[in-house]
Amino acid sequence: MDIMIDEALKEKYKNLKSFLKSLGSVAVAYSGGVDSTFLVKVAYDVLGEKALAVTATSSTYPKRELEDAKRFIKEIGAKHIIIESEELEIEGFNKNPVDRCYYCKKELFEKIWKVAKAHGIEHVADGSNFDDLNDFRPGMKAACELNVVSPLKVAKLTKEDIRKLSKYLGLPTWQKPAYACLSSRIPYGEEITKEKLEMIEKAEDYLIELGFRQVRVRFHGNQLARIEIGKEEFGRFLDERIIENVKNKLKEIGFVYVTLDLEGYRTGSMNLSIKNVSEKNLSEV
Repeated sequence: MDIMIDEALKEKYKNLKSFLKSLGSVAVAYSGGVDSTFLVKVAYDVLGEKALAVTATSSTYPKRELEDAKRFIKEIGAKHIIIESEELEIEGFNKNPVDRCYYCKKELFEKIWKVAKAHGIEHVADGSNFDDLNDFRPGMKAACELNVVSPLKVAKLTKEDIRKLSKYLGLPTWQKPAYACLSSRIPYGEEITKEKLEMIEKAEDYLIELGFRQVRVRFHGNQLARIEIGKEEFGRFLDERIIENVKNKLKEIGFVYVTLDLEGYRTGSMNLSIKNVSEKNLSEV
């Protein structure tokens, strides 16, 4: 693909490959998203069979994402291990505390380490990027405790950098919408259940089938669906037939009220509910 990248980005890319080579072997926590897809591709290019992709299935992980992940790994020829990691079985997780992601990532990384050791792999890596240092990410604490490396952060690669390099490498994910686990659709403190997660997945699948690109269906109070889409897609969504179809489908799924968030899609919108938590408390999770 005839895509140009500047010298600064070339240097970051070179540093990423050098760091991966220094690891010798690595098992990548692979979700199929923009970051982990790029990391798996580069790790496989550098390390070959000493790079392993590990994907965890659970009720918080949409089936469409799993199928995309499997398809990509098959295309590049890397080894892919699929494990089960059911967050709802983790004590306290379903209560949805603000440090929910810590418990999820801790279990995930523990299981990936078991897979890595069974295959003679020396390191476990995640797809955290340099921008994540400026966000509320309790899962990074688990990564630190379990000696999980973050090559994209080491190379100081931002989300924009990763998209540019993904396009440069011809990866299908270079313009893939941002993704987060289905649990992130439920406000902190509200119970997470398998039924809620299934409703969210069905609602988002329907909106994606309608052609909407960046989609979140936030689940409030057991009744209300708050739909977030990109503002550039508002015009099409507000077509009378689309509104009627979406309303009917989401009510069929089980929602009582269906709303469109006028602020549109934005990452971390659920974190607004914890904006008054002190920096001390946030640092502890």
